[in-house]
Amino acid sequence: MKNYTSFLSTVYNNFMQKLSITTSAREEIVDITPLLNRYLQKEGLKSGMLIVYSPHTTAGITVNENADPDVKRDIQSFLKKMIPQNSGFTHSEGNADAHIKGSLVGFSQSFIVENNQIPLGTWQGIFFMEFDGPRNREVWLKFIAAN
Repeated sequence: MKNYTSFLSTVYNNFMQKLSITTSAREEIVDITPLLNRYLQKEGLKSGMLIVYSPHTTAGITVNENADPDVKRDIQSFLKKMIPQNSGFTHSEGNADAHIKGSLVGFSQSFIVENNQIPLGTWQGIFFMEFDGPRNREVWLKFIAAN
């Protein structure tokens, strides 16, 4: 008989989960840390790796400070200043800046999972970065159980 971890490895290596996120502004930083930890706890996923992926070319996933809201504002302000929306880009949809920001931030992150949660640093949070909202988005999750 397989132990529970082996069973999870078999089951969770064969499919992924999708989380829905609705953004309310063109550019927005959404803390998804609680959603991810609730998912791990609900599914009983104790130990392994969680891959968090954004399937959108105008959004990203990042980790940064989650204690001081000024950090999120500073990140948004810097990206807007360095990559303004109307900079004469040739992409015809008017969202070339969002594509560039998504590429710079990155579309996925991998996290260690221990005791049904992602152990983060004292001030860290996991963020979905919206650059072309408001929209209904998805974040795809793939859990790989430790053996």
